[in-house]
Amino acid sequence: MEFFVSIIAIALMIIGAFGIIFMKKPLDKVIMFSILDAGFVLVIVLFKYLDVAMFAALAGPLSTLVFILSIVKIKEIRLKKIASGDVE
Repeated sequence: MEFFVSIIAIALMIIGAFGIIFMKKPLDKVIMFSILDAGFVLVIVLFKYLDVAMFAALAGPLSTLVFILSIVKIKEIRLKKIASGDVE
């Protein structure tokens, strides 16, 4: 049973990594990062580092929130540059 869970965890991490590399839209990259993070937490649990897994499970959504806020801020800055004509 542990073997199948490890296969699922590795698949999640590979899908997330390739999704981050090949997706074009920033929000799609955030979704792929969440998938990669889910696989990573699952691998940590499989190695029985439950204290580290708890920290990673708590820090994952916070880092995702920071990514989303940065994407929104970058989009606002780009729209202001386009509106003011400072686009290079």
